[in-house]
Amino acid sequence: MSNPHPHDPLHGLTLATILERLVEHYGWEQLAEQIPLNCFKNEPSSKSSLKFLRKTQWARDKVEALYIATYAA
Repeated sequence: MSNPHPHDPLHGLTLATILERLVEHYGWEQLAEQIPLNCFKNEPSSKSSLKFLRKTQWARDKVEALYIATYAA
């Protein structure tokens, strides 16, 4: 059986997993430098960041793009 999404590096990943891996890799401070969002700058937490990213598609797109650039390059 072949992979139905062979060119999608985000296939099978939840937003929570993507954010967790980026925070582990960059830390909140450097993540806020890469993507300047208040949810990463002011008292950052996974819960508040996920809530914002789930509601704000343009911000989620930036997070996903950074994940691809970091891990799929």
